[in-house]
Amino acid sequence: MIHAFALSIAQLGDRRIVGVFLKSLLLTVVLLILLGVAGWFGMIRLIEWSGAADVVYDFAGIVAAILALIAAGVLFRAVAMLVIGLFADDVVQAVESRHYPDRLAAARKVPLARSMAMGAGSAARFLIVNLALSPIYLLLLVTGIGPAILFFVVNGWLLGRDLGDMVAVRHVAATDLKAWRGSTAISRFVLGLIGTGLFVIPIVNLAAPVIVAAMATHWFHLRLRGKNS
Repeated sequence: MIHAFALSIAQLGDRRIVGVFLKSLLLTVVLLILLGVAGWFGMIRLIEWSGAADVVYDFAGIVAAILALIAAGVLFRAVAMLVIGLFADDVVQAVESRHYPDRLAAARKVPLARSMAMGAGSAARFLIVNLALSPIYLLLLVTGIGPAILFFVVNGWLLGRDLGDMVAVRHVAATDLKAWRGSTAISRFVLGLIGTGLFVIPIVNLAAPVIVAAMATHWFHLRLRGKNS
């Protein structure tokens, strides 16, 4: 896993990887801004409906700022994975063409609709599972470190599944995907834990989607190479 991480960092200067990073970052920022604007207008309508129109703009401005912070901090991972789902195939191809050219011939092209569905599924699972666990997060606040541990465990599992599938769909038959998930559960969890860690580090989290996509590709092929050696 460390080797996969090192290889991913080393390829960040690749023109194809840089292109995906810039496109995904721009689209992520745009989506987060749209969420903030939607929240702002939503609060305006809510306050107008309540009859407090005299304070609507001041209050809505405060709420919009709060929503922007929440979107940037809490929703960033969901939005980023949704976006990287659109460009994941480009990252995987860039890594495979440079490090595993022998695997390119056997790889299947993932349709854009499938990539979008996988990205949307990743974002939805993140939001639904974490919202469902929010009462437990609150209960664990008394332990100090409890919420962080639960967050890493849960999201490491979720992210590991999504990252593994992102590469596996190019090389594993749909009928074999369930069995493949079962045989890689532990290593995918470790992959997800590392990815979750990258997503919570300021500045680093901006490049995290591209890094974890490349890392998942290396993990998949290095594991396969180890089994075949």
